[in-house]
Order: sequence, then C-alpha cells, then structure tokens
Amino acid sequence: MNPINASFTLPCGAILPNRLAKAPMTERISDAHYEPTVAHEHLYRLWAETGAGLLITGNVMIDKDHMESAGNVFFGDEAMIPKLKAWTAAGTLNGNHLWAQISHSGRQTNRFVNPNPKAPSEVQLKKLFLFGKPVAMTRDDIEKVIVGFRRAAKIAKASGFTGIQIHSAHGYLLSQFLSPLTNRRTDEWGGSLENRSRLLLETVKVCREEVGNTFPISVKLNSSDFQRGGFTESDSLEVVKKLSNAGIDLLEITGGTYEKAAFFLGKDEKTQKESTSKREAYFLDFAKQVREISTVPLMITGGFRSYDFCNEVLASGACDLIGMGRPFIGNYDRIADFIHGKVSYLENPPIRTGFKAFEDAAEGGYYARQLIHIADGKGLKANLNPIACSLFLVTHEFKKAQEKKNR
Repeated sequence: MNPINASFTLPCGAILPNRLAKAPMTERISDAHYEPTVAHEHLYRLWAETGAGLLITGNVMIDKDHMESAGNVFFGDEAMIPKLKAWTAAGTLNGNHLWAQISHSGRQTNRFVNPNPKAPSEVQLKKLFLFGKPVAMTRDDIEKVIVGFRRAAKIAKASGFTGIQIHSAHGYLLSQFLSPLTNRRTDEWGGSLENRSRLLLETVKVCREEVGNTFPISVKLNSSDFQRGGFTESDSLEVVKKLSNAGIDLLEITGGTYEKAAFFLGKDEKTQKESTSKREAYFLDFAKQVREISTVPLMITGGFRSYDFCNEVLASGACDLIGMGRPFIGNYDRIADFIHGKVSYLENPPIRTGFKAFEDAAEGGYYARQLIHIADGKGLKANLNPIACSLFLVTHEFKKAQEKKNR
C-alpha cells in the first residue's frame, strides 16, 4: 500500500480513511437566505465519490455582515440544520470526513456585502475593486467574533459535519489579527505576537469547549504573508507552538493573502524554475521546520500534482496529509484513479491573460466559474476566456449580493 492510501488517526481519535484531502475552495452558491442548496449536495457528492479521505468546505461564515462572498453559507441560525444535514449526507456518502471551514472575512468582506467592514485596524485592502474601507473593531466586536465561532462550531457538529477547520490564513480576519501590517492596535489584541495571536487561540479554546475532545479541530495557518513587514515564518513557528499546546488535531499550512496570492500562483516566480519539490509543494520547506518544533499532524496544500511525489513526501514524514484544491475542479473525474495510482499526474494549466495585474483575478475567476458549472451538474466548461474570468468575481459578487437584498 502506498502512503496516500493509508488511513490516519488524528489526536482526537477520529480516523481518516486515506491521506488525500480536498482543500477548501469558496463555492459561492448559497441561496438568497445564505443557506446551502442542491448544488452543494451535488458538488460534494461528486467529491465524496472521488474517494478522498477528507473534504473541507469553502468558507462558511460566522457573521452575515462579513461574508467573503455574497454566495457563502452563513452559520448563524440553527433553523438551517436540516438543509445542512442534506449537504453533509451527500458529502460523507463514501465513509470520508467532511469538515466545515468556519471563517470571518474582516476587511476582506466584499463591498457589495458591506462597504465598511470591521477589521483589527482601518487598513484597506485595495485589490480587485471589491473591498471598502474598514472600521477598527471595538473590544465588544472582538468578543462577538469569539461567540460567533463558537456558535458556528456548534451548528457544524449538530449538522453532521465530522470536524471543523478554523480559517486563520489568506488574509481573513484571524490572519489579519496575526499580521502587523493589518493589526496596528495598541490594546491587548495588538502589538506583540502574544497579543496578535490572542484571538486565534481564544477561538480554538471556545470551539474545543463546544464540540468536545473527540471532534476534530483543524487550523489553516499561513507560513508567511510574503509581504514586507507582515506575518513572517518566525512568527508562524511561534504560533504553531501555541497551537500545539491548544490541542488542535490538524494544522494545514499554506501562505499568502489576496495582496500576494501565493495560494493561487505559487510562492514566487522562481518556483517554476526550481526542483520538483519546490514546484509541487510550495510550503514543504516550512513544514520541515514545523516538524522540528511540533508533533501536531500536518497537511500541506499548494502545488501537489504527481502521484509519486505525493507518496514520496508522505513516506518522508514531512507531512501527514496532502491537500489539493484546483485538481478537484479541473480533474474531479480523475481523482479516484489518482488515489490508486492509475493516473500519475493531475494537470491544471495556469490561466494567464498576459497582463500581470489581472493574473490572480483570472486564475480565481476561472476556477470559480468552473466550480459553479460543476455544482450545477454541467461538468467543466470548455474554452473560458481568461480576460472574462478576471472580471467574473466582481460581476458574480454583485449579482449574488443583489439577490440577497431583493429577497
């Protein structure tokens, strides 16, 4: 048996049937009431049928006024649990795990949802024309965030999700608190790394109190923001130590923010010219540093494409799970054969416009459009125009926000 096919037991006792995970990707397909639809059921049934041991949802939000996408699902009302149960039933039909990624977008709330979102400090995200000027949170606002994460964890468990992931990466609210670029507070929630990591650790604490010791809790954490003056690798390693003591079951390592989108385009341009390990696993070097200071199980997401290399990394002990995102869109019908070694490589060609300023928007828009097409039962759409894809996120978000306002 190759390592990717082996089961894995988490510290809480839950068992994953194999080592391949579908990493979180925003679905953008909720209904006018921020609830899941039959499209969620169809999409996650397809992904469950791939045989992957773990599926992690895209952002499900804890605050209706702070949606990363107007098409997100909002975990704020227990009345929606029956609809959530239909989603989890479809997404676990193969005996796999399905975890809800719970999140607050902070300043990354798109302007069609909230033109003046709350954030650690008044530092605006100027990207994709989608984000307004944020308002600095009060202490009461921060306490409400902690309560919101706890409520979302409760709803997730009651709805049949088999675990949760707390999103503290890619520039969302918990990640904003960690970074000195976006957290310029001078109170107990800012300044030192001890203070900047306080909200993440409080969130983990209340979620664990809510779901108990046998329910998996994961954290998604940046290795770095890849921005001068931001959250660094040394910062991240210190936070890993704190999370190790907090009793999480899995740490997913990633990197970048909307302003420096390493999670879409690779850590930097040099990775395209370096060795297989550099090209395929953007964050492998950082994972090795984590292994030296922590025994928390690790999942690396970013760049994995070849079967042999996935097994090589797992066999080396560098990580415990392989996370893939875009292959579950562009190659969703080949994942099952990949797990069993019948497909050796999952090709996802980069989407390029030829204009540097539009590249990450084109990449994000392309996969967002394809995901929605698959969820609607139409399969992959051929010959999408990269320029049109770069505009898709803005147009789609506007339409989804209007749908909510007009209900």
